[in-house]
Amino acid sequence: MKNSLRNFLLKEKKLVLNNYFILTAFKKKLTLSEFIILAYFDNDSEKLLNLEQISQTLRIDNEEVIQSFNNLLAKNLISINTKKDSSLKMIEVIDLTNYYKEMEKLINDDEEKSLSGTIFTKFEKELGRTLSPMEYEIINGWLEMNISEELIIGALKEAVYNGVTNMRYIDKILFEWNKKHFKTMNDVKNFVKKKDEEKEVDLFDYDWLNDDD
Repeated sequence: MKNSLRNFLLKEKKLVLNNYFILTAFKKKLTLSEFIILAYFDNDSEKLLNLEQISQTLRIDNEEVIQSFNNLLAKNLISINTKKDSSLKMIEVIDLTNYYKEMEKLINDDEEKSLSGTIFTKFEKELGRTLSPMEYEIINGWLEMNISEELIIGALKEAVYNGVTNMRYIDKILFEWNKKHFKTMNDVKNFVKKKDEEKEVDLFDYDWLNDDD
């Protein structure tokens, strides 16, 4: 019995979907039947319009398939195109372009949300303004030099504390820190503590641009 069930399942059509395909279906509040029919077309390379075959393959009542299919058309998530097959006969195929556009919107929204905590956003917050394209390039240049985000943000705060909010000043600080092989802000703090322990100089009071060490 177990083997026969296993063989039956192996013969069944498998629907492979990515996460955003599923998330988009939730966002558009699709019914289960609408979602399954969309998934069927997404996995079908030919995407031929044959609702009876879909009903048989998915084991969904034919009337429900027709209703769900019409709902997808009404929601403008799919469309029907015509083309010629190999025998030059006109056939109808399903186009999922509109649904994929909805997926793309969701992906872009997620990317924008993920950017909200990036180093660029932190710069704009500290500087109180939008970064210019050139400033974006400068920050990317630091990252490409394998300077850690922690050090870059540390240099930014150093500059803001001293009332100098231009990239050239921050770059000079990073140059000095890189020359001393600092990898983290702890390295910076330990250096300042060791060099000026007697004077009790605060991290932000240290003059990095005139440091001779």
